Amino acid sequence: MIRQNLTLLSVLLASVAPTSLALAQPLIIDETAYDDERLTPGIYPAAPVPEDFAVPSEPGHLPVELDWSIGLKGSYTSSSDGNGFVTTLNPGFTATHQGVRTDLVLDGSATLARGNDGNLGATDLALELKASTMLDANTTLSGNARLGLSQDLPATPGLSPLITTPPQVLTGALGGGMDRRFGQFNLGLKGALERTIYGPTTRTDTGVTDNSDQNVWQGDATLRLGLQATPIFEVFGEASLGRDWFDHAGAGGSKPDATSRALRAGISGNWNGIFSASASMGVGQNDFDAAGLSDITTRLYDASITYSPDSTLNLTASLSTTVTPTGSDSSGTARVAHTALANVDYTVNSWLRLRASADWGRSLLEGSGETERSHGLGAGADYKVNARTAVSADYGYAHRDNSATGPFDSHTVSLGVTLKR
Repeated sequence: MIRQNLTLLSVLLASVAPTSLALAQPLIIDETAYDDERLTPGIYPAAPVPEDFAVPSEPGHLPVELDWSIGLKGSYTSSSDGNGFVTTLNPGFTATHQGVRTDLVLDGSATLARGNDGNLGATDLALELKASTMLDANTTLSGNARLGLSQDLPATPGLSPLITTPPQVLTGALGGGMDRRFGQFNLGLKGALERTIYGPTTRTDTGVTDNSDQNVWQGDATLRLGLQATPIFEVFGEASLGRDWFDHAGAGGSKPDATSRALRAGISGNWNGIFSASASMGVGQNDFDAAGLSDITTRLYDASITYSPDSTLNLTASLSTTVTPTGSDSSGTARVAHTALANVDYTVNSWLRLRASADWGRSLLEGSGETERSHGLGAGADYKVNARTAVSADYGYAHRDNSATGPFDSHTVSLGVTLKR
């Protein structure tokens, strides 16, 4: 019996021995056997997709997106000085580049008009380049460059009825800014340099007026600091400094070069993008270099409201005070203007939008005593024929009462069509 057990044990040990030796030796893999099955770098396996469920690859975006439009409009005006019909052609384009950090936008537009005399001319040409870039999550830089050429048509509402040939106005501007957030504080810094050149004016009372004495360089810098008191309200203060350099002295013999300063304080609020409002008050000063010109000190008011409960309704209103050079064909040293504007547009459905507007203004030419009051109303509708075509109809009323030229009223009705990409 013992002999049989020893024999069985010997057989079991003999059968296990090769396996034990194999387990004791390290595992060796022949990698050359898999050379033909390695993946190519950058290429990964994908599960097969049935042809019925396959989605085509998304096309790449162009570096620049181009949109354009062209409008044709006819306007009939009945005013205190007579009636007139004007046809305008309005081409325009917008080129947009959206980068990872930097966005660029180039806008161009033109207005070609034919009046009662049958002559076709450009009343407005504009080209503007805007750029913005995010340095980090709290800092944004912006800049813009602009060129413009404009010339009003005779008997344009708001233009003096004594002017038979309005001047050409050439403008060029450069601007830049920075917005930075420091915790609960918002810091904004802006700067701008602008050049304005005026052509001559032809009048019925004085003949040709040379406006070269109004050619001016303007430089401005603004610093704004706001405290985000709550998620809705911000309290802010703003300081600005400006300088006007005129080419030469006017008929009075004095050159109205001036340094302007302004201080404002106000509050603004934003309720989830539905309702936003801002109001500020301050004081502004214009100090003229010439001893014979009286300095100007005025109170500055600024307010704005925007209400947009949904995508169909948008209402805006604003009130502002500005102190600017007098411009062409004007006496005095500076123009102090208070203006109020209101606009509302309502989208009835996918093909109809209604618009309405109102404006009020009062201005004073410092150094001459000339004053002007104005107000106006407007209403219009846009009918969308298809994705690329829209028809618009507008009515506008304007009233102006100038202490030098008297009252003026006008009613304008226009109809136009716009094609766009």
